[in-house]
Amino acid sequence: MYPLRNISFVPAAPSRPSSAWGGLSLLFWVVCACGLAQPSRAQDFVPPQPVPQDREDPGHFEVREANVEVMSGVYFLNAMVDYQLSSEARDALQSGVPLTIRIDVELLNPRRLWWDSEEAALRQLYQLEYHALSARYTVQNMNSGDQVSFSTLFAALTYLGRVNHLPLIDAALLDRDRDYDIRVRAVLDVERFPGPLRLLAFWRRDWSLASDWYRWRLQGD
Repeated sequence: MYPLRNISFVPAAPSRPSSAWGGLSLLFWVVCACGLAQPSRAQDFVPPQPVPQDREDPGHFEVREANVEVMSGVYFLNAMVDYQLSSEARDALQSGVPLTIRIDVELLNPRRLWWDSEEAALRQLYQLEYHALSARYTVQNMNSGDQVSFSTLFAALTYLGRVNHLPLIDAALLDRDRDYDIRVRAVLDVERFPGPLRLLAFWRRDWSLASDWYRWRLQGD
């Protein structure tokens, strides 16, 4: 409350007793005078601040678990991968740009005093595409040509994240007296984008989606 300035009141004459109505009238004028005398200052008004927009989702790929099993003399890969596309990748997908997701699998011979040697490598490719006319997402196994359709992006990415019985290598090709490690990662393959978009993706970190390597020791059959 600001002090009242330049406001004076004339007291009632002594010969006329004050009444309750007179007191209320005086109070009324005091309140009105306070309202008129309080200055209006712009700094007293704090406008609502705009809510900051959320940062764009950078996305991430993560191999949560992986293992191999031997069936009929062949090693097969099973893996669980968490796919979260970046905002840029989702926008491109919705605009009709197919995305290629690559699973890299490498068989390594670990060595103590030198770099691990790569004994074998596998590149499994999947193409994720959105069809605006049908409002559906398709996932195509580019190695086999098999294709599956989904109504939501979440369902398509969940399907991609479950790698089951992916054939790797014939067990007879491995030396029983040597140790082998296997490592797996998931990558958004920007090399398969159309030319202009591939050049843009090269400079944008939003397109550099790749999981860390998930590595473990291969057990004998």
